[in-house]
Amino acid sequence: MKYLEIEHLKKTFDHLEVLKDISLSVEEGEVVSIIGPSGSGKSTLLRCATMLERMDGGSLSYLGERAAWEENGKCVYASRNDLKRIRKSYGLVFQSFHLFPHFSVLKNVMDAPVNVDHVPREQARQRAETLLAQLGLADKRDAYPCQLSGGQQQRVSIARALALQPRILFFDEPTSALDPELTGEVLKVIRELAKEHMTMIIVTHEMQFARELSDRIIFMEDGVIRQQGTPEELFGNPDERVREFIGKFQA
Repeated sequence: MKYLEIEHLKKTFDHLEVLKDISLSVEEGEVVSIIGPSGSGKSTLLRCATMLERMDGGSLSYLGERAAWEENGKCVYASRNDLKRIRKSYGLVFQSFHLFPHFSVLKNVMDAPVNVDHVPREQARQRAETLLAQLGLADKRDAYPCQLSGGQQQRVSIARALALQPRILFFDEPTSALDPELTGEVLKVIRELAKEHMTMIIVTHEMQFARELSDRIIFMEDGVIRQQGTPEELFGNPDERVREFIGKFQA
């Protein structure tokens, strides 16, 4: 089943075409990594897919339900109630954590289930404590974000996203703010999620990680998908530009 389907996505900022006719789909349980140079449109693609930015053209569907489509040359969105339901399909993990600094770790993870999904508080607490234990953070439940390392904060942000029980997880450069040792902590969590067949779309500069973990890798440049395929296809038979890009990370 297609969990995510994007067709002919276009996005322009101040007359600059950032995304030019992007089409992609993601199947249930698939892990898709998006790589490419800075400014290629990777993060904008994620922001459009998660409706943090409005698309200027194209269509967007989750689990077969349309969130946005083109009508008379303009992009229109589903009703507010439909979008509220569709947004429950996915979670987003940012590169800069976005935790509430005045909330404890436990409250950060509980907050959205209680206040957005109206999950009973005790049920939300049990769900949060289970996730924190799975992510090696049980002993940090009463700590505040400022008392945690960057790797721990990112693991809390993953727990927070998982607490809403999404079908798809988006990661926007989840390790870019971390040093190599802390990066390993976060990548280990993502590997465990992949083993559990979590559907994930990951924007990353971690080439080896993308190669090991992904079912499919998409290379973006200048707002278009330049090449995509399995890790074996992309790393084993890249076009000249992809080879040049990958080579910078393998040098």
